[in-house]
Amino acid sequence: MLILFNKPYGVLSQFTSEANHPGLGDYIPIKHVYPAGRLDHDSEGLLLLTNDGDLQHRISDPRHKLPKTYWVQVEGIITQSALAHLSGGVALNDGKTLPALAAAMPAPALWPRVPPIRVRLSVPDSWLSITLKEGRNRQVRRMSAAVGFPTLRLVRWQIGEWNLAGLQPGQFRVIS
Repeated sequence: MLILFNKPYGVLSQFTSEANHPGLGDYIPIKHVYPAGRLDHDSEGLLLLTNDGDLQHRISDPRHKLPKTYWVQVEGIITQSALAHLSGGVALNDGKTLPALAAAMPAPALWPRVPPIRVRLSVPDSWLSITLKEGRNRQVRRMSAAVGFPTLRLVRWQIGEWNLAGLQPGQFRVIS
């Protein structure tokens, strides 16, 4: 069994709640399933859960290089040089990232984030799509900051062949 879950902002990628943050158990009433990977509490989007240990390993182990696509709202209007830098790999404090697919995109038709992102009227924002084949801690946020465009909102849209189409925050779909 595979569960596609649209993890809302502020929810932990674990079944127990902690420090005023709800956990997966507040949304998913199915027992004996476990997340295949994680999303930080301040990130939203697709989280896969399964009761199949082999599938969990294939999804979450970076050696399998399952692509993960993120939609990222950044502060400022993303430039072609920043996209080229993201595409070629970015030097972070834990080493250079693998090359990524990075492209500017129009603002997607997403649900409102609760709470809303901080808005600075004097600073515009823009959206980009980044597809990674690795998954370091807070990698997308660190990459966008390294090229001069801090992340305002981060939504994981797709993992491998699975995506969020049709799922609102807090909703899940079971695939047999």
